[in-house]
Amino acid sequence: MGFIFTLLYFAIIAIVIEINVLLFTLTGLKKEIARFQVISMFTATGFTTGESELILEHPIRRRLSTFLILFGVFSLAVIISSISNILSDEFRSIELGIIILVLIGVHLILSMPKLKNFMKKSFDKHMQKNYNLSDLPLRDVMYFEEDDVVIELPIHKGSSIIGKMLKDVIEKDKDLLVLFIKRGDVTLRKDSYTTEIQEGDMIFLYGHQHSLQEQFKDEMEEMKKSKEKKQSNSSHF
Repeated sequence: MGFIFTLLYFAIIAIVIEINVLLFTLTGLKKEIARFQVISMFTATGFTTGESELILEHPIRRRLSTFLILFGVFSLAVIISSISNILSDEFRSIELGIIILVLIGVHLILSMPKLKNFMKKSFDKHMQKNYNLSDLPLRDVMYFEEDDVVIELPIHKGSSIIGKMLKDVIEKDKDLLVLFIKRGDVTLRKDSYTTEIQEGDMIFLYGHQHSLQEQFKDEMEEMKKSKEKKQSNSSHF
């Protein structure tokens, strides 16, 4: 009986996870990211810093994550209890079966295209009504297309753009915007296009990934090599 109960409870967990994955995707999160974050929160194993910001900085996702964390803690206690005690004679398979059927029904209903569109519009309306632009994650505000990125581009020694101004480097037809230049402790925002680039500058750019690759090919390749070198060095320890 205890084994059957454990299997049934795992089925409940799986359905709850799928329902939350669906709800997270309705807030605009990609399905693969949503699934990983939902499992991470449910198991309390932690999640990556970059992607966690998509959850922490979004008010609706924060509410969903609160439920997941609490449900995960409760589920852990239930599973430990069922395994350690192999349950008692009070095992109620019928009630658990009903719960599973109800959850499956909820998941199927939420998967209906019309309801998904309605809920997505409701989430968007709620966000627009109750939250300012500054309350939203950077990716939700600025990433209009899948290939849009915000990147921190380091200027290495020997870079071809050293001594040049970005207004002369970036072609007008390129889908790129200079946010600011970080030079040590100084942030150059107002004169970012008319400041001569120096070695060690960090240029913060927003735009299409393809345009970045074309316009700053050497710098992007050097940045990639630097990251690979750091990863290689860290793997030796």
